[in-house]
Amino acid sequence: MEVHVNNKLYAVQPGSTVSALLQFIQIPSTKGIAVAINNFVVPKQRWEHHALQPDDHITIIKATQGG
Repeated sequence: MEVHVNNKLYAVQPGSTVSALLQFIQIPSTKGIAVAINNFVVPKQRWEHHALQPDDHITIIKATQGG
């Protein structure tokens, strides 16, 4: 199935979770990461269980330090 991640199209296995997606796209660390699916934030404690759906639009944001 296909999902959109930060405006890029990815093919993932049906039933993939947020955690599986982050591993698939090689996000090295989840520290400081936020994930929204279809404009709704998915809490980190639900990433292991939240199954992706076909054509989901996923936004991954990484916090950065700065001033």
